[in-house]
Amino acid sequence: MITEKDFKEYRSKLGFTRQDDFKKFLSAKDIEVSIDFAYLDKLNLRLEDIFNKINKIYYRPLEINYFLSKNLFERYEQLKQNNLLNKLNNQGRRKEEVYFSWMRGFLSCEFLKGAIAEIFTTNAEEIKNIGDDNIINLETFKRTPKADLEIKNTRIEVQSGFQGINDIKEHKVREAKRIYLERQIKTIVIHLDLFNGQVAFVEISNIEDNDVNWITRQQMEGQSVFNIDQNYFKWLLWENPPKINSILEVNL
Repeated sequence: MITEKDFKEYRSKLGFTRQDDFKKFLSAKDIEVSIDFAYLDKLNLRLEDIFNKINKIYYRPLEINYFLSKNLFERYEQLKQNNLLNKLNNQGRRKEEVYFSWMRGFLSCEFLKGAIAEIFTTNAEEIKNIGDDNIINLETFKRTPKADLEIKNTRIEVQSGFQGINDIKEHKVREAKRIYLERQIKTIVIHLDLFNGQVAFVEISNIEDNDVNWITRQQMEGQSVFNIDQNYFKWLLWENPPKINSILEVNL
């Protein structure tokens, strides 16, 4: 009778004492793909081009060269110098694409910070960074549902859409509800729809489980998401931003 002992002997004869090592060998998961830095350079140029174009129509243009130097190119050089690009969790995608996706969202958040200060009638210095997506330190790059920012006891989740599909993931809503129940802190999603040049504001701490905007998104492997209805969009990027109290019931 064939037994587990025979399987172990077979793997041992092939030079493998650990099952995990043999699985990685058979699936080629032990082969580390080299980072294509020429491709990354092109991705950085595309990010530069994207935000240069947006800045030209923005209601209050930034000093864009300084913004990109500080937030894109300096951060990219930190990743290279600390040899962190190869450690990115690729989730089945090329690591260069993971970098591009994260950096695009990070730049969107940084780009909007001045406007967010206006929207919440505060100073930019009072906006606290509380998110876990610190890509410079892979130990803290957790991709958790924790919000990005906090202003006057209100959490702000800044997210971006680039294809005209505007959703909020279910786990972010669950986290917002938990924080509100435990600490009475609300969470607002500020969603930048870069495909259409509009921005939505959604207070997600009190979204009902039976809200009609919950849908199953097939493009996301059947995940449940909160689809952002057009009524939530209150700001066009070339116009002055609204005050948060005029569009949401938020006590600051």
